[in-house]
This record gives sequence, C-alpha cells and structure tokens, in this order.
Amino acid sequence: MMLIYLCFCSQVLLQGEIYEIEGNIFRLKINEAAPLRARYEVPDVLIKEPTTQKLSLSQKEGGVLVLTSVNEDYKLRVTANPFQVELQFKDETVLSMNSNGLLYFEHLQPPPSDRYSLWQEKFGSFLDIKAHGPSSVGMDFSLHGFDHLYGIPQHTESLLLKNTSDGDAYRLYNLDIFGHKIHDKIGIYGSVPLLIAHKPDRTLGIFWLNSSETLVDINTKAVPEVRLQRAVPLTDVRWMSESGIIDVFLLMGPTAFDIFRQFAQLTGTQALPPLFSLGYHQCRWNYEDEQDVKAVDAGFDEHDIPYDVIWLDIEHTDGKRYFTWDKKKFQNPKRMQELLRKKKRKLVVIVDPHIKADPMYTLYSQGKEKGYFVKDRNGKDFEGICWPGSSYYLDFTNPEVRKWYADQFAFKTYKGSTNILFVWNDMNEPSVFKGAELTMQKDAVHYNNWEHRELHNLYGFYQQMATAEGLIKRSSGKERPFVLTRSFFAGSQKYGAVWTGDNTAEWGYLKISIPMLLTISMAGISFCGADVGGFIGDPEPELLVRWYQAGAYQPFFRGHSNMKSKRREPWLFGEKNTQIIREAIRERYVLLPYLYTLFYRAHTEAEPVMRPLWIEFPEKLETFGVEDEYMLGKPVWLGVQYSPYSMFLCLILEDAISLDSICCVSQACAVGELYLDDGHSFQYLHKKQFLFRKFTFHKNILSSSCTDESGQYRTTCVVERVIFLGLGQQPTLVTACSKGNEPTFILLHLVILILLHSYVYIWHI
Repeated sequence: MMLIYLCFCSQVLLQGEIYEIEGNIFRLKINEAAPLRARYEVPDVLIKEPTTQKLSLSQKEGGVLVLTSVNEDYKLRVTANPFQVELQFKDETVLSMNSNGLLYFEHLQPPPSDRYSLWQEKFGSFLDIKAHGPSSVGMDFSLHGFDHLYGIPQHTESLLLKNTSDGDAYRLYNLDIFGHKIHDKIGIYGSVPLLIAHKPDRTLGIFWLNSSETLVDINTKAVPEVRLQRAVPLTDVRWMSESGIIDVFLLMGPTAFDIFRQFAQLTGTQALPPLFSLGYHQCRWNYEDEQDVKAVDAGFDEHDIPYDVIWLDIEHTDGKRYFTWDKKKFQNPKRMQELLRKKKRKLVVIVDPHIKADPMYTLYSQGKEKGYFVKDRNGKDFEGICWPGSSYYLDFTNPEVRKWYADQFAFKTYKGSTNILFVWNDMNEPSVFKGAELTMQKDAVHYNNWEHRELHNLYGFYQQMATAEGLIKRSSGKERPFVLTRSFFAGSQKYGAVWTGDNTAEWGYLKISIPMLLTISMAGISFCGADVGGFIGDPEPELLVRWYQAGAYQPFFRGHSNMKSKRREPWLFGEKNTQIIREAIRERYVLLPYLYTLFYRAHTEAEPVMRPLWIEFPEKLETFGVEDEYMLGKPVWLGVQYSPYSMFLCLILEDAISLDSICCVSQACAVGELYLDDGHSFQYLHKKQFLFRKFTFHKNILSSSCTDESGQYRTTCVVERVIFLGLGQQPTLVTACSKGNEPTFILLHLVILILLHSYVYIWHI
C-alpha cells in the first residue's frame, strides 16, 4: 500500500491509499484524513478484504512518484500538483485518473445554525434533510485508445454505452419504474457500478464501489498520437456519487474473461442454481386459487408442454401479509404443493420487503417490538404506502434483522410451506408508493445510524441475501436455494437470479431485452432473464411466439403477465402457435445439460452464460456493437470464415476448427465439456459429488476424459447417441470401446447423419 495525502480546495486534507491486489487489480481509496464522523464504506459486497501486494517505489523526484507492480509490467505514475495518477503497461499509458482535474470531495461540516441552502433539498412535496451536510464525491478517468464501453446496468439502453456530453448521464439509482421507457439512461431496478472498456488488444474494467446515487458521464473523442502519426480514441469517464468515499478498483484484464474473473475475485461468482430453475417457469399476477393452479398445471400436461415451476403473486397471501395464505383461496397449500411434487414440479411465491401495519400480523408485531424497521429522520419507524396500504420496511442492513428474517422461512414458522417452495423478492428497491421517486426518502435512518442515501442501492441486495440464507437454513444447509430479485447490486450473483422488471408487450421491449441481459451478464450476474411476452399489456400472437423462441435461449426463462392482461398460457393462441411455443420450450429442455454446464463454468470460472459476440471475437471490430446476436458458451468455427451461431448451439462439443469448404472428418478437431451432479444439493461442494467430463474429437477418434479428478458422482445418465454432421461419405467402419472400469457413461448406439454443408456435433443426453 502507498499512502498519499492531498490538500483539497484548501479546506480538507484527504488521505489516498493505492494498492496492488493479486491478479492484475489496483485499488485507489480516497477519504477525509480526519472526518467529523465516519463516512460510509460499502460493506458485505466484497467477499473478503483483498490480499494486497507490495508496490515498489522506483522513482521519487520533482513531485512525481513512480510505483512498480510485483511483476514489473505495470507502473503507477503519481503526480503531486496537480494530483494525477497514470497507470502504465510496459511504459504505455492505459488509464489515467484525474487528468481532467475533476476530483472532488465534499467534506463533512458542522451544521449551520439556520440549516439553509445545501443542508436541505426539496423533491416535489418531499423535504430531504441532510443531517451532515452535502457529502458528494467524484473523479474522472481517461481511457487511452478505448472508444467501446459496456456495463453499468441497469438501463433500457443499447449494449454499447453512449456519449453523454450532449444529454443525460447514466444514473445508478434503484427505482420501481412501471413500464420503463426504451433508450433511457435513468436508473431502474438494479445497479452494478462496473464499467468495461474494450479495444482489440485489451479489455479493462472500472469498479466504483459506492452504493449511493451515482451518475456516470462518458465522452469519447479523437486525440492526435505523434508516435503513430494518426488520431486515436480517448474516452473520459466521470463518476459522481452523492455520498460515501472514493473506493475504486481498476481491473486490468487484459482479456474480457480476465475481467470477469477479477470482478468475481472481489464480489463472488454466480451461485450454482438448482437444475429445476433452468427449466420453464409459468407466472401471472395472479393465479387465483388452488383450483386455478391445478388447472394451469394440468394444461401443460394436456398440451404436452414441459415446465418446472408455477408462481404465485401477491394475491395468494392473506391481505398482502407475506408468509401467509389467503384462507379462502388457498385453504390447503401443502396439498397443492404435494400434487406439484408428484409431477416433480416446484412452487415460487412472492415475498416483498414491506410489512403490513397490523398488530395482529406476527411479522409486524415482532418487527415493531424488536426495533427492526427502518427509521425516519425523527427516530420513528419509517411508514410508507405499498400493496398492503400502510407499511413498514425491514432494515435488512442489520445482520440481526437478516438472521431473524431468514428464520421466517422455517417450516414451523412459515405455515403451509414445503421444501418445493422457493421465493421471489419484488418491490425491493424499495418501492414506496407516494414516496419521492416512489422509493424511500434519503434521510431515513438504518442500522448504525447510516442514512438511506448512503446505501440505497444495497437494500434489495440485502433482502435477497437474507432470503437465500433462510432457504438454505430451512434445509440445514443441504439444499441450494432459488431466489429471484428485482433490485440488485454488485455481488447479487451470489444469491440467485434477477430479471429486467416491468417490461411491456411490444416488439421494442423484446429487442431491448437482449442488450439489457448481455449487460447484466457482463456485470457478473449470469442468471438473468426478461418476462416472456411482456408484463404489461397483451402481446399479439406472433410477438408472444417470437418471445418464447428468444426466451428459450436466455438464462432465466419465465412467462409472466400483469393482472390486467388477458390470460396467456401457451395453449391459448391456437394450435399452430401452441405447436411453435411447444417446440421452443422443448428445445430449452434439450439444452439443459449444456446450460447447466455453462452455469457451472459461471460458478467456478466467472464465465458469463450469455455473452456478446465481441467477448469471443475480441479482435473483430465488426462484433463490438452487435446487440441482436449473442453466444451461449463458446463459438463454432466453420472453415476460415467467422460464423457466430447466436441462436444455434452445439450441445457439448463447442469448437469445430480447421474446416475447409468440404473437408474430411480426419481434419476436424472439437472439444467440449459436460458437468453433472444431483441438481439440487450442496453435495457437489461438500463431498465432491459431481462429474465433469471433457470430450474430444481428433483424428477420427471421439474420446472422453475426466476434467476434474476429484469428482466422485455416479450417475444413471447415458450418452444416447452421437451425431456427426458434414460427412462427405458413409463411413465404412465405426468402433466403440472403453478404457478401464468406467460405468458412468454407456454408449448405446451411434447414429451417423450425412450432411455436406455443415459440421456440427450434437450430444443428446
């Protein structure tokens, strides 16, 4: 660590700390050297305090310090006046900080006697009292040679981030926005302050660890480069947050996959989901009662459409009291769940963070008694309006509240629940009807006396954390949870899935769902999806069909609709459309072994399941802005031509290389992986109950080997068939053999298909 002191505007002394972190990461922290009170530093997002490495001082003269990394490839050139930091790779500047002099840090001050001006702010009829005065922070970063930027979800915007010099900045502020507009930089339900920059020979990332309202300005321009005798791009990115400190991680890649691993090293990888959750989910606001659930469930069987999960929205509860059931509509919820269990199906119910103000409601009375609700600025429990009417909001930032909340999922506490019941956290931005911007006032007070303004974007993160812990706890740590959340932050991938919120049944929302999901995926959250068909309104049949076809190839696959929308179960649009939807959903189930393997890669290696083309083709400039095609896993190569298969997948064997226009099989080489475990428990982690195989086709020999020798899982799965496409002629001899005593995979039969114009391997498991 290198410690630096900065005198800022002759008013406050700032303390800067520069670290190198193992794995090509650098960290810069700037705080007041002696603040009047502690400033908020984001807790619980980093999985641990990063291990630092010693930067060596290689130069100190004339107000300039040069710090060298452990491997000596990177240097940090720190200039004292004006303060500036350049990060160089082999003497070439890759990134510079404060090169435009936009570092600012509003220091905490004693309150003025009259509390005027900046100490309070009006938003409509709402008054925001800043108890400790304005405390915003900001800094600029210059990215040398970069003009393609991605990340900072969540926005209904294009994949490539746009210049903001002539318009609004990108806003990171979690809000409940019903029917969010397309191509808008306003923040919606989630925030991940990770920005990724890419050019053909390098990818880098900036992770701005701040959970208060944040704005990001982007300005790309061309600057002359004398050495190259041409203009090169330079992109300035300015981060501005309402409060907290400056705590920024520079992820130096150099590849996109390095960035993903570096971000996961800090915030964790995607939780491995239970296998059922990768199937199709059927949801509506609301399935009315037990008979409705039974009828919809039977409808899937009658129309021969596979599905795994049926969902219940807020109307299933007793007057919007979460963890309860409507006594008339759901008289025997356990029996309903047992009927689903017999078909190996699951139930997901909604559990929102607001608690109905009712002394007879256990969660309210206990929360009130224990002091577990967020307070207003006067120290009283914060009261807002949401679905139940008058409501109070649990303070999930308090670890004691999270533990108590997790206990509510125990079977003895959550009456009528079983182990096939999983959870949906909605409205957790938090949504407050009649609140400023329909959310909690910034001067509300949380655990340890922190204002809501400091941690607003963390609220949903903490509820999902507590919910996931509750589901794990009810199984005594044996079963993986499934929790869907609407609000999220960096690190939410550790606790489950997210979706894009209240979209609309229009073609534009189907189109924008792809860049939205790609952006979320690049920010570490692989388990993401958009409501099939659009939540708001009534899709025309063709739109619904196309949305099912798209959704079948996205990580989280759920059909959902508003209570004012017409019923839209997959069989309600005529036999022709039913057949197309049936085929799309069935295709999803054919792909499950492949998807599950990709999720294991996301869980262990931080590789996004759904990824933009440029990640797999980092030197192909024509891919950098493509947002209507994407990859699930790795690409397929045909001959020497670049040929992305965005909607067609090789189930296991992912790479086919060295193919000319008609080419004999002996020239081909392909490799791929398959991961298997029991699909639901933590046995893969605790007792190595998994199987991870590598498949190779080379010199006319298809073989499999163990990718991870520690895996001990024995499965009844078999390789049913192997299909070769692209053989020029019928083979004269096919031989199957096995080595050693490996009963796990049995080759039942080999099917050879003759097709001259493509070369793809498909495994049916």
